[in-house]
Amino acid sequence: MTTLEGAVVLVVGATGGLGSRIAAQLENHGATVARASKSAGHDLRAPSVIQKLLADTKGQYGRLDGLVVASGVVAFGAASELEPTTLDELFAVNTTSPIQLITQSQPYLAASAREGREPFVVTLSGVVAEAPVAGLAAYSASKAALAAFVVAAGREYRRAGIRLLDARPGHTGTALSEHPIAGAAPRFGAALDPDLVAARIIAAIVDGEKDLPSTAF
Repeated sequence: MTTLEGAVVLVVGATGGLGSRIAAQLENHGATVARASKSAGHDLRAPSVIQKLLADTKGQYGRLDGLVVASGVVAFGAASELEPTTLDELFAVNTTSPIQLITQSQPYLAASAREGREPFVVTLSGVVAEAPVAGLAAYSASKAALAAFVVAAGREYRRAGIRLLDARPGHTGTALSEHPIAGAAPRFGAALDPDLVAARIIAAIVDGEKDLPSTAF
């Protein structure tokens, strides 16, 4: 079991529909939450910004015990009509930036483990990482790539006492689909309650789970 009381957790995408809820619920469990988001001026596509964000978090709070990557963008439309700039944006935000965050946070989280805590990283790849969706081909690919990285990197990070956890909930009732970077959202079925999705993720952190497939939601 992972104790969140007193843990320092950085939540990236903290103003989003899920990120804001996860941050709030972490605080309800006694964690100290550092928030980062594009709206707060954190353009995490730049490695130097990631380096500064992690260093600033360590400088302000003294350590880093957890990282939640809840940032993301979505695009809709036929694969044959995919614009290069859309593809670049999807992978920059959904794949490359999260991977950079995970790799650059490793020394901070490893230090937390050496001090006897149970550091963790949570990513949100979503159900499309398991079952790619027509009309969401590039988005599905960007999330599947992240999920693959987490599986492989998790085996390495485990040796340093760091747990990586990927969450893959189905369509969740946030505003993400209302603000795509391309295309228009199709009609989705019933959406998952974002408060319940966030609560399930918090429970997985506390209970030491190592994976959250779509069937867990």
